[in-house]
Amino acid sequence: MVRPGGRSARVQASVHAAVRELSAEVGRDALTVPMIAQRAGVTPSTVYRRWGDLQELLSDVAVEHLRPETEPADHGTLPADLSAWTEQFLEEMSSPAGRSYIRDALLGDPDGSNAGQCSAYAAEQIDLILNRAHERGEETPDTETVIDRIVAPLLYRILFRPHELDAPYAHRLVRTLLERSAP
Repeated sequence: MVRPGGRSARVQASVHAAVRELSAEVGRDALTVPMIAQRAGVTPSTVYRRWGDLQELLSDVAVEHLRPETEPADHGTLPADLSAWTEQFLEEMSSPAGRSYIRDALLGDPDGSNAGQCSAYAAEQIDLILNRAHERGEETPDTETVIDRIVAPLLYRILFRPHELDAPYAHRLVRTLLERSAP
């Protein structure tokens, strides 16, 4: 059994830190498990036992990086909150680092759990926005509709059609969602 905050958590933290540091120093493509293990102060077998291979480790680090650090800002209305969140999501995910993290999260994910975790992060953020709007008495779409009409097209365009990705595009997605969701 894994103890929260025990050796397992310390190993994960030191290995994740080693990946981030070495990526900045030598570049992601030069990373090796022995190099990471040495920096983290563990044996390569520890890394292989826990993560399986380098790609699964990079995927785990990417998922951790993609975790939002703060709750979405409250701008007072659903359109304002969704527009601000969508614009920030687009900015973070369409950056070169964001694209790299998305690819890593998906590439080293044989069972889909990392993709599921990334999806859960977005859903949690959207839930907070929708719950605040509902508490203010605003009509709200459901979370899955927001994912289908905002997150899915953004991620598709970020990964496969990255031209014309800007704040006006993000705002059009929000506007279209809210127009179609209106009673």
